Amino acid sequence: MDVETIVVGAGQAGLVMSWHLRAAGTEHVVLERRSALGGGWQDRWDAFQLVTPNFFTSLPGHAYAGADPDGYMTRDELIAHFGGYAAAIQAPVQLETDVRRLRHDDGASGRFRLETSHGPMSARNVVVAVGAFGVPHIPAAAGGFAADILQLHSHAYRRPADLPPGGVLLIGSGQTGVQLAEELGEAGRPVTLSVGHCGRSPRRYRGRDTFAWIHGIAKEGASLGVALPSVETLPTPGDRFQCNPHVSGHGGGHDTNLRKMAADGLRLVGRFKGAEGTRAWFTPDLAENLAFADRFFGERQQPLIDRYIDAIGAQAPPGELPQFAFEPPEITSLDLGAEGISTVMWTSGYRPAFDWIELPIFDAFGLPRHVRGETEIPGLTFIGLPWQLDNTSANLAGVARDAAWLASRW
Repeated sequence: MDVETIVVGAGQAGLVMSWHLRAAGTEHVVLERRSALGGGWQDRWDAFQLVTPNFFTSLPGHAYAGADPDGYMTRDELIAHFGGYAAAIQAPVQLETDVRRLRHDDGASGRFRLETSHGPMSARNVVVAVGAFGVPHIPAAAGGFAADILQLHSHAYRRPADLPPGGVLLIGSGQTGVQLAEELGEAGRPVTLSVGHCGRSPRRYRGRDTFAWIHGIAKEGASLGVALPSVETLPTPGDRFQCNPHVSGHGGGHDTNLRKMAADGLRLVGRFKGAEGTRAWFTPDLAENLAFADRFFGERQQPLIDRYIDAIGAQAPPGELPQFAFEPPEITSLDLGAEGISTVMWTSGYRPAFDWIELPIFDAFGLPRHVRGETEIPGLTFIGLPWQLDNTSANLAGVARDAAWLASRW
């Protein structure tokens, strides 16, 4: 099968690219390995909810039309929303089509060759829209735990009742880790959370959801001189994998302050260091990591938001950032057996999985070398990468903007 353009992946990034391609009259097909639409949202746990407001789900050709723009969609609502988007824009999606190999013909044709579960295909252009969260990341140190302790990544978690009786050690304090600590605690499970270097953001700031201000900056901040930090400003390339600040959309949306959660019974420890049998060790950096979480918004986001509010002349009340004064003890070692901890859950994020692309375009971190999604191979582009432009590029706030820029380059 020969086609002008192939989009690999029918999540939100692939569907937005399909909208732009159709608007330009470009022949294309969108290949999706799953049997149903909904992208990676289908891999989330049962009680998952967005941490960004529902109006973020407005995409080209399909504005959010629900009754609660400031609410937070559940997993199943998100799946239905993106399935509806594909239908509304008449995206030419081919389900159950796994791309197993991508090569490039350096000869006269200059076409891309794809091997798929439905046979070979070729295209003049390929848009890779599978994101960079390809495989769950579990550190090698996980191998030190005893075999009778259940270990799973949050990717495989669905509900508290599926876990064996007993306590849970969560390793990773980004958005997922903090939300699952709350969910498991509410289900009556004793929870220990290993805290890393992750920030937190207030649910609301100066009269609006904090992410509403971030959304505005992502869309128009550059034209106002209030741009988000770009990928070039990161101290190291590895910072593209930094965790997202924790906040919750559950219960109508609320702050998640680990100090307050610890005062209410959540046990906090520092970063996971290693394990042997039932014994786990942690770095004595809990106080440092909590202090970083406390400083994060004031140092990274608040100044930008305040400047943006001034730039657009918005009438917004003064901002207040209340802190919670509680200093949990440093714990550097736990015997999981003695503590009744039966499960270790890794909320340690994902890593790229582009091994099916047989082209020399990847850096030491497994991400493609690119400029705003354009690679060094003409016709091969990516959409939905972390920090493709800035820290909104891999989520709903930035993907439509990045797709529009890529479409303008064709």
